[in-house]
Amino acid sequence: MTPQTPPETETPSTGNDRRRRLLRRAALGTGIAVVAAGVLGGVLYAKLDSNIRTDEDTERALRADHGSRPDKPAGKAQNILLMGTDSQAGWGSTRADTTILLHLSADRRHASMTSIPRDLMVDIPTCLTPEGARTKAEFAQFNWAYERAGAACTIRTFEKLSGVRVDHHLVVDFSGFMKVVDAVGGVEVDVPEPIKEPEYGITLKPGRQLVKGKEALVFVRTRQGVSDGSDLQRIERQKDFLRNLVDKVTDTGTLTSPTRVYPLLDAATSSLTADSGMDSPAELYSLLKSARTTLPSALKIITLPSTEHPDYIGRYEMVPKEGDALFKALRADKPLPAHLYNAYDEEGHRERPYFEKS
Repeated sequence: MTPQTPPETETPSTGNDRRRRLLRRAALGTGIAVVAAGVLGGVLYAKLDSNIRTDEDTERALRADHGSRPDKPAGKAQNILLMGTDSQAGWGSTRADTTILLHLSADRRHASMTSIPRDLMVDIPTCLTPEGARTKAEFAQFNWAYERAGAACTIRTFEKLSGVRVDHHLVVDFSGFMKVVDAVGGVEVDVPEPIKEPEYGITLKPGRQLVKGKEALVFVRTRQGVSDGSDLQRIERQKDFLRNLVDKVTDTGTLTSPTRVYPLLDAATSSLTADSGMDSPAELYSLLKSARTTLPSALKIITLPSTEHPDYIGRYEMVPKEGDALFKALRADKPLPAHLYNAYDEEGHRERPYFEKS
């Protein structure tokens, strides 16, 4: 019989050596993974950071007129003015057709989004233009302020109207809006009647449907030939769209998932101009993170109470009593008066109009 070689016996020293080799390999693999993740994270962060343009012209103009601005209240409440322009979306206007004040309470337990009608007649103050000239003060419709002297003039016009100090501002082109909608896979809306936009060759048929890209823009942007053709009915569609967008983002857990939130941030920042306090992904994410504690039911989306202006056909004026109550609540960081947003029944049907007719 051929003698069999006895099996090798693992001594304590050889067993320890093997474990050490395995630990070194695991550590090396983990280190490589960490470095790779760090490099990838750095690249993605740099991409987001490069998307955002810092609005230096607006900051310079606001510093020049700091003495005429409302005082900044104490506390951690945030007032962020959101302006939507369509200069690159196929309409060529330089006016801010959509202006919304986002208010986050100091304790982040409630928030509101207040739409300011573009056709609201207001006192536009003298403003410093990016070229260094001065505009004349005038009584005109609200969205002319942006055309006169950019975001700074819109901010100061809003502050003059409301007495609410704007802490930060974001300007997004409507092309960026389309990218955001596509990043979340589209938004379901209820189209009340046919909406046609010859510029894009798009017609939205009545009924519940998912809209993306230009279809979403047509839904929130078009007003001619829809209902009474007013800016206020268009704002109603915009508010419905915002509610559905917020619901979709929160229901799908987008804000808590890095793989989902990155495409959304990339889309949102691709056409974004911001002040220096909000011109980085870290600052925007910090804002989103702080807002995550606000329950969706605590977000109120309303329109500044307005009525048809008696002297300007197709234009509006603020309803003094309700408008003053709204701005007082915002200045004091208090919940908005319930009658300003309790306009829907349990099934989502409007119970009363958001504005009054003369």
